[in-house]
Amino acid sequence: MRLIPCLDIRDGRVVKGTNFVGIRDAGDPVELARFYDTEGADELVFLDITASHEGRPAVIDLAEKVAREVFIPFTVGGGLQTVEDIRAALLVGADKVSLNSAAVARPELVRESAEMFGAQCVVVAIDAKQCGESWNAFVHGGRKDTGRDVIEWAQEVVKLGAGEILLTSMDGDGTRAGYDLDLTRAVSEAVDVPVIASGGAGHAGHMVDAVREGRADAVLLAGILHDGVARISDLKSEMAAAGLRIRSTNRS
Repeated sequence: MRLIPCLDIRDGRVVKGTNFVGIRDAGDPVELARFYDTEGADELVFLDITASHEGRPAVIDLAEKVAREVFIPFTVGGGLQTVEDIRAALLVGADKVSLNSAAVARPELVRESAEMFGAQCVVVAIDAKQCGESWNAFVHGGRKDTGRDVIEWAQEVVKLGAGEILLTSMDGDGTRAGYDLDLTRAVSEAVDVPVIASGGAGHAGHMVDAVREGRADAVLLAGILHDGVARISDLKSEMAAAGLRIRSTNRS
């Protein structure tokens, strides 16, 4: 399984909130990227969280600075609206791109991107919020309910060519109360591509549960790393002790 730090970017800084609100500063993206790489992160995700809402392109120049500091798979998302935007992100060092609002607005972008660059680099991010007995997909940084059922949307984008799903529970985001296991398991069992669980990481036990009970292939985490509550090496040691197969943090 993979452990993936996430850098949510706003105004050139890493930020973190709870349930997609209450946003606070969490540090410099270049410094944090360099630190997480040396700490043994398996991958890194960079999300410009206000680009789509503000109707502007992603901050590719900042993504390029981050890419220079990491030697692990690097995903860039936020504000990527066209195949040309995706090409620009890949050219500055991204290994994968994350599509959310743009995919909802024009699902064919997923197919076009997969055909042009390969499904392995197309990640569709789904921000999910519980609505009754199911979950709806939200866009524009969690501000707009698309009315789309999350399970059906995940299946649709995989058919279009998405090679991975980044699944965030808006209800769990920033709470450190654990991943939404029902949501994660429902999506994982509905698609045949890797699912990254996101939203609610508080300790290593939550990550073990996401993999074992939620059937996730990877876990995304942010606040507990940014705030120094946990370190990647310690989390990996605890997960390994619980019987999960993890990659070594040794870079030598």
